[in-house]
Amino acid sequence: MQIKKFDSINVVPFIDIMLVLLVIVLTTASFVAKGIIPVDLPDASAAQKQKEQKNLTITIKKSGEILFDKQQVLKEDLEKMLLTYKKDTAIAINCDKKAEFEIFVYLLDILESNQFKNLGIVTKKAHKGEVNG
Repeated sequence: MQIKKFDSINVVPFIDIMLVLLVIVLTTASFVAKGIIPVDLPDASAAQKQKEQKNLTITIKKSGEILFDKQQVLKEDLEKMLLTYKKDTAIAINCDKKAEFEIFVYLLDILESNQFKNLGIVTKKAHKGEVNG
């Protein structure tokens, strides 16, 4: 009995399986909600990809609403809510570019007066030569 030598591997069944898996992943991915509050972020040429870490996300929407993660907070309760977090908590600020600047400054003032230093402002990366008005 003679053993056959394989000169090449038949990859067609492997490709078929991978294509089926790709279809399944793409189909299920379209049904998954993003889980991000939609805001129109300002552009910054030095923007970097946000690192995955457990932090507090404060969102200022175009309408002036302030959200801690996904919970709406009144402007008057902002400082009281912030004081429930540790001073070294990583805070990401999502601010709509058309939101009132006064609210953003008010938030920064509260963060500074309570010694919160681990702050980040979320922006989207602007392409070279791109100017938005």
